Amino acid sequence: MIAVELPGLRLSSTLNSRTHWRVRSRLAKAARFLTRMKLEFYPRPTRPVVVTMTRVSPGQLDSDNLAGACKSVRDGVADWMGVDDGQAERDGRVTWVCRQERGKYGVRIVVEEVAT
Repeated sequence: MIAVELPGLRLSSTLNSRTHWRVRSRLAKAARFLTRMKLEFYPRPTRPVVVTMTRVSPGQLDSDNLAGACKSVRDGVADWMGVDDGQAERDGRVTWVCRQERGKYGVRIVVEEVAT
């Protein structure tokens, strides 16, 4: 099991955002890069995995906005694993789980291998 904390990273929903596209793009790239770099020191899993991304924030999002907020982190994990996130989900290599809890801003990522 791999557990990584990204303290201070703010995941907010961009689905209803009126922010300029360049600002959204810059924030998404930064979150994706930070996620990949934080995981770079761990060995890549070889078996199917469950990846749980927990958004920690004072506020709560509904389920569709939560999934959208976690998208950049999901892409960073997929980059680290060397897979396409959608294809890996369809063929059963990766199961993505988004959760949230109240607290100071941050993100927790847990990667657990599943016995086949």
